[in-house]
Amino acid sequence: MIRTMLYNSKTKETHWGDEQLLSEWENNPDVWIWADFDNENLAHEKALFKKTFNLHDLAISDAQSKRHPPKLEAFNKHFFLLLSGLNKTSSDINFGTLPISFFVSHRFLVTRRVLESVSIDKIWKEANSGNIDFSKGSTHVAYMILRQITDRYTNIVLGLENRLEEIEDEMFENPCDALLEELLGYNRSLKKLRRIFEYHQHLFQKLRQKDNSFIEKNEYHEFNDIFEHTERLASLTMLYKELIDDQINGYISISTHRLNQIMKVLTIVTVIFLPLTLMVGIYGMNFEYMPELKIKNAYFVMLSIMTFIVISLLFTFRKIKWL
Repeated sequence: MIRTMLYNSKTKETHWGDEQLLSEWENNPDVWIWADFDNENLAHEKALFKKTFNLHDLAISDAQSKRHPPKLEAFNKHFFLLLSGLNKTSSDINFGTLPISFFVSHRFLVTRRVLESVSIDKIWKEANSGNIDFSKGSTHVAYMILRQITDRYTNIVLGLENRLEEIEDEMFENPCDALLEELLGYNRSLKKLRRIFEYHQHLFQKLRQKDNSFIEKNEYHEFNDIFEHTERLASLTMLYKELIDDQINGYISISTHRLNQIMKVLTIVTVIFLPLTLMVGIYGMNFEYMPELKIKNAYFVMLSIMTFIVISLLFTFRKIKWL
């Protein structure tokens, strides 16, 4: 699907449509266009990219690649930006990503994806409702989309904080393997987020440079804003990962302590019953001549000795604070 928006900088008029508006844009230098390509046929898409927008073959190849790291590349009259956005279903730390491509010049903004993008659709609706100032140009609209992508990541990262506090409380009240499994899952997701934020931080660092010919002076603060938000997200991701590492170590320590307590109880029981079992084993042997068997009160004497042993061992364990 291809949808387009035309804005005439002289008449301040806006037109919405599809692929047919491309020819009108080509013939009118006073108009800039936003063309959004959503899961379009690759061959047809590539032909439009080359013929209509005069995009570089390598940039088109990167944009159409199923797996490609985020990148920023400048050309003569436009720049190409490839980011990792969140897919439609991502609302928590168990997220999924999709590549989103931007081709930005003073005369056009081309966005490209193969799946539905919540961020692009939201800005498109706001633009259609008249809530975006198109007089600021295509770069401003690109900034609005990038900010929306960053805000969605922010909600995911900040949403993890409360859950980590709950896990810390549950760990002391009722430690279980499910908590450890959950923490390990968060750890994997945070590693993935950290890699994405490092890429994005590097790209936005380049975009916010004042000597960038594609960014107007009044737009510098917008891209600097995105850079600062991404920098904060990268910092929070590192912080939460360290907290999770501490919680994992804490869980292992608690589990080890509980195991030590169990082993202590088993040791006490074993030490108490070992001498009793030894005595029972000796006098349970079937020898004909065992002097103690002839003593009248031998049974009670043996019970007294066994009771004395148990009491002595319990007293000893109490003294060494095992009980």
